[in-house]
Amino acid sequence: MIKNSLKKAILFKKLPEQTVQCLACKHYCKIGKGEVGICGVRQNIDGTLYLLVYGKAVAVNIDPIEKKPLFHFLPESKIFSLGTIGCNFACKFCQNWDISQASKGLKIKLAKEDRQDDLDMEIGKMGYELSPEEIVAYCIKNQIPSIAYTYNEPAIFFEYTYDTAKLAKKAGIKNVYVSNGYASTEAVDKMSGKLDAINIDLKSFSEKFYLEICKAKLQPVLDGLKYYFQKGIWIEITTLLITGKNDSAHELKQIADFIAGVSVDIPWHISKFHPEYQMRDVKTTTDATIEKAYKIGKKAGLKYVYAGNIYNSKLQSTYCPHCNNLLIERDWGYTDVKNGAKGKCVKCGFLIPGIWKTS
Repeated sequence: MIKNSLKKAILFKKLPEQTVQCLACKHYCKIGKGEVGICGVRQNIDGTLYLLVYGKAVAVNIDPIEKKPLFHFLPESKIFSLGTIGCNFACKFCQNWDISQASKGLKIKLAKEDRQDDLDMEIGKMGYELSPEEIVAYCIKNQIPSIAYTYNEPAIFFEYTYDTAKLAKKAGIKNVYVSNGYASTEAVDKMSGKLDAINIDLKSFSEKFYLEICKAKLQPVLDGLKYYFQKGIWIEITTLLITGKNDSAHELKQIADFIAGVSVDIPWHISKFHPEYQMRDVKTTTDATIEKAYKIGKKAGLKYVYAGNIYNSKLQSTYCPHCNNLLIERDWGYTDVKNGAKGKCVKCGFLIPGIWKTS
């Protein structure tokens, strides 16, 4: 019997001997009968792939859009944010590790208890019922113009995001992913026309970093970032600078040059690391490191570089690249759009790329 939190996957294909291949992310897991993919929430049940967390939100908030962070997308607006348990990465510095890694911990626990067959039931207990219809109805009632699929990787709960996004678009509500960039091309294609914007974590420019610290690979992220851009989806990029891991001038230049090679109009958010999860022994990023990265990004030709988790209004605000006029002033949660300057400099008329209107 299929339970309420189970949903037949859209993105998978059947293989011989009741094996399936998940097509939601670039791990492209081949999953045997009764097993789950790397994310821990997509399970092969009798030769068919199911999402175990459909309609099961574990984190829900109404956030400022700037918190995603998205600085060139409906500034000063609110966004409905939700996530489930599970993730296709295993980042040692994850700030949401208690939900992102929960499915993996549960799988290990049930294996020790010889209760592997109870995985779908136990995962179904995590979070609370929140249907796509309820999410969209709430946003309509409260005049919230966009929905963010965030806190954990949205590609792994794809069917939930897809059904919600379809309803949202019909209601004139925009959709946002906050992502590690590992969604499959099949997932990006399926969401094309429904996904309006994405913030992608470009965590490093080192294959070793991705393999050892995130349990993933760099190249699929780079390819994915380019593919989202080709699809016309608004992109902003975030790099969390971790002391001694990805904050050298050489690596920061590699990241900045790569982004500039895609488009100098893509905003780059450089954010301060605070010790968390399995990296509590690593020192907090210094303000000097953030300022160094900011200068490197600007030198690479990026027009919009922003500092995060730092008290420095100048490094968080938006200026006109043509005349340097202050357009949007920000400072740790405070946002002030100057003279209604949304998408255009009120002084010289220079057009600022992004999404500035709800319709």
